[in-house]
Amino acid sequence: MTFKPGNIVSHSEAQEWGAGKVLEVTINRVTIQFSDGISRKIAASHYTCLVPASESAYLPPPRKSGLYYHYDRWGFRS
Repeated sequence: MTFKPGNIVSHSEAQEWGAGKVLEVTINRVTIQFSDGISRKIAASHYTCLVPASESAYLPPPRKSGLYYHYDRWGFRS
């Protein structure tokens, strides 16, 4: 399989990761953002474990919102 950024794939030996979107492709590895929220680098020697997945199978991880704290006038977090 040839990989391009934007391809949707899944790892045949790690179904719990969910489907993933290819972010970057180099000669030695491919970087994939999986639905479980973790971006993983898969070595070329493991490309055979990656299989095409449907576009609808990929669920982008939820966006993380920043944490904001309220501080009173004395500098204590409330």
